[in-house]
Amino acid sequence: MIAKIGKGANLYGVITYNFQKVASENGEILGLNNMPESFDGTYSVSYLMKCFDPYLTANNKTEKPIRHISLNPDPNDKVVDDDLINIANEYMKKMGFGNQPYIIFKHTDIERTHMHIVTTCVKSDGKKIPDYNDHGKSMTICRNIEEEYGLLPATEKLTKDELNFRPVNHKKGNIKSQISAVVRYIPQHYQFQTLGGYNALLSLFNITAEEVKGEIQGQPKSGLVYFALDEKGNKASNPFKASLFGKKAGMEFLLSHFEESKIAMKSSPAKSILKNTCESVLAITNSEIEFKKQLAKQGINIVVRRNDEGRIYGVTFIDHESHSVWNGSQLGKNLSANFFNEYWSIGARPLSDDYGTGQKNDLPIHKLFDFIDEGILTNLTDNFIEGTGSMIPGSQGEDFEEIDFENRMKRKSKRKRRKL
Repeated sequence: MIAKIGKGANLYGVITYNFQKVASENGEILGLNNMPESFDGTYSVSYLMKCFDPYLTANNKTEKPIRHISLNPDPNDKVVDDDLINIANEYMKKMGFGNQPYIIFKHTDIERTHMHIVTTCVKSDGKKIPDYNDHGKSMTICRNIEEEYGLLPATEKLTKDELNFRPVNHKKGNIKSQISAVVRYIPQHYQFQTLGGYNALLSLFNITAEEVKGEIQGQPKSGLVYFALDEKGNKASNPFKASLFGKKAGMEFLLSHFEESKIAMKSSPAKSILKNTCESVLAITNSEIEFKKQLAKQGINIVVRRNDEGRIYGVTFIDHESHSVWNGSQLGKNLSANFFNEYWSIGARPLSDDYGTGQKNDLPIHKLFDFIDEGILTNLTDNFIEGTGSMIPGSQGEDFEEIDFENRMKRKSKRKRRKL
């Protein structure tokens, strides 16, 4: 079982996200803890939010008092609802949340039945429940629950010390050795299915690979050359032949690795967990900057590729928890390049048959649910997820604000050209 812990300030966002699943019959409320049950067994967003009022009103120091936890058993684990409830309660008790108000949601929108738990880390006296090393504590609890309930164990992840890759710094010299330290070993730790996916991963380390094709004695041959990149993603070195870095950096080995990755990733539970995490973040963010920031805190990098006109033509997700690289369209239409191009470029979330409620979103979200105050809607994009110690190797040091400014300038320039 794998646990993900999201930390933030937006209670409304996380409850509404889970209610979307319930409304589309892809979820249900399994139980409440330390919260009054309704007379008729039905609940609204406003009802559940009011149950947290005494705790959030008492809070005087904690900036991110909301916890949004997902518990993900293996897809092959067939767990009945009673056991899901017991697992959730045991997990929360051992994490120190046994006396807190919390809601247990079950989601069935992906092949892995999983739970989402919404709670607060602020106690009734206004003090915060300590969360030092909560990631390590959570992993230990999950291992114990797996053994107690006979669940399939989650694959053990490599530690940060075992993945000590460093981004290339083209200003330091000795670029060949810097590239070698990454490309000779990275296929041992990550699964990727295409050269595009490989390059998306390499870009985090300021490296790119280009395929070179030709003929030798009348036979078609192909190979790779590697370049170092600068802070803006431009080539900053002469090309280096793959042969300089060993067989595992060459095209022949990588083609074999692509095929092996396709087979392994086809049945990997990592896909459903990644999709679930990305959708939950997408539900409460409305910009590329915030989406990238929140995913990075969950151990996920997103690489967005644009053409000269600024149109998004590729989106790749790199999950450092499962060490796998996914094209957005593999995860779903609502995580594809076309979706984000319309959403981030035009500024409005496009209609989608498979997003949110599973139906065309003809109504804005504030018409689908009962709230306390429509003014709360303005807080929908508050930061809500803060990572839990997931491994994120050094990237190019993206300045998200600068990227957003550049994208806005490109859109303005494009509109001016159209007027002319």
